[in-house]
Amino acid sequence: MEPTTREHSRVDLGDVRALRGSRFFNDELAPVPVEKRTWTTYNYFALWMGMAHNIPSYALAASLIALGMNWLQALITITVGNLVVLAPMLLNSHAGTKYGIPFPVFARAFYGLRGANLAALLRAFIACGWFGIQTWVGGEAIYVIVGRLAGSGWRDSAVIAGQHWTMWLSFAVFWLLQMLIIWRGMEAVRKFENWTAPLVSVGFLILLGYVLVKAGGLGPILHDSGKLGWGPGFWKVFAPSLMAMIAFWSTLSLNMPDFTRFGGSQRKQMRGQILGLPTTMTFIAVVAILTTSGGHVLYGQDIWDPAQLADKFASPVVVVVALIALVLATISANLAANVVSPSYDFSNAFPKRITFALGGLITGVIGVLIQPWRLYSDPDIYIFAWLGFYGGLLGAVAGVLVAGYWVVKRTRLKLADLYLPSGQYWFTAGWHWRALAATLIGAVLAVGGAYGGPFPADGLIPFLKPLYDYNWAMGFVGAFVAYILFSLPLNAHRNEEETSV
Repeated sequence: MEPTTREHSRVDLGDVRALRGSRFFNDELAPVPVEKRTWTTYNYFALWMGMAHNIPSYALAASLIALGMNWLQALITITVGNLVVLAPMLLNSHAGTKYGIPFPVFARAFYGLRGANLAALLRAFIACGWFGIQTWVGGEAIYVIVGRLAGSGWRDSAVIAGQHWTMWLSFAVFWLLQMLIIWRGMEAVRKFENWTAPLVSVGFLILLGYVLVKAGGLGPILHDSGKLGWGPGFWKVFAPSLMAMIAFWSTLSLNMPDFTRFGGSQRKQMRGQILGLPTTMTFIAVVAILTTSGGHVLYGQDIWDPAQLADKFASPVVVVVALIALVLATISANLAANVVSPSYDFSNAFPKRITFALGGLITGVIGVLIQPWRLYSDPDIYIFAWLGFYGGLLGAVAGVLVAGYWVVKRTRLKLADLYLPSGQYWFTAGWHWRALAATLIGAVLAVGGAYGGPFPADGLIPFLKPLYDYNWAMGFVGAFVAYILFSLPLNAHRNEEETSV
């Protein structure tokens, strides 16, 4: 079974019947045939527009204002973070387009056929948390919309487990809508993204326009100097906030092969992402920063949740139209960013038992069990605990993948061996100690000193506490360097064999 290299340097495995008997193979994890790799630059731009324009993206930017930054400081922090995370995202995307494989199969080349489950399930469980957060805020938007239309009876309903039962109902309805779409498969997700992409900006622009009119224009907003200034107070908040901006998309920096495996060429997927991520996130950041700053001018407080801010508006028409657009935006983002990946990841763990659709259902259930309303309740927890900790862990995985694919393997993989226990990626009983050790080193450097929120004030490992403010960077660099060092004897042996031949 020899793969062939087709147009645009994409590798096609061709007939996969010989792989069907392997317990590490199913049709959804199989390489996408070249003729079915049809996504264009617009598809990837639309994907990023759909993923970036959502309520948590808005809240991420708005939370920086709530932490005391002014509009310029917040914009700089977000822009730099997006440019940094774009680099590993494009580097990992290459393998998806070249070989037509999803992220968990890509990870097998470095972690082993079984070891890849460690990286994949780590990514999957974090995606479940994000799915829950997105579903909670989407449900909150539905709760506000219906409350404006149905009156006080909806808002003043009985409280169960700390929330109005009507809020729980809104959460459940939003959850069900997403499950219905994902159950129809990846093509349904692509169509939904294309349909919603041009519309998702409407809700945010309505919010911004309303606030600007009521606040008397941009003047009062731009003259707000923030609480931190440009001294030590700002720089103390800047580093962990920058890592949080990177962590926000660090999940996608790993699993973009789940999408780029459908790419028509490397140029198309790269152009779509370069045009898509920085521009769409900068747009939503500007809207969020100006809207939140304007809300402070109007209401005397920093309201970083757009549904809660919209709920203060006097015009019910503005509230309903804006939040309907935000609901569509959040469904679009949640499906692409937080359901597609774990669906593949759970399927990778049990290829013969878990389909893409069943993996999506598992994601939905875990996303509820994780209690997302607690993660989203406070900007300090949201940024420094949730984003900071998992960003450091995923940074370590990204470091292994980039080092392995570009430095050690030099983009050359044996495609069929990624599915066969008899192939070169079986390593030792399906696990590769080099990748595991490098990931552990990167993770300890990144989050060993975790402090604040649920962590000890002096850090889990006190002498590593200063590194936690740079968690993603420490995880990425630590694992990247460690994996290359661990692979030096292996590469030397391989070069000797090539020379002798």
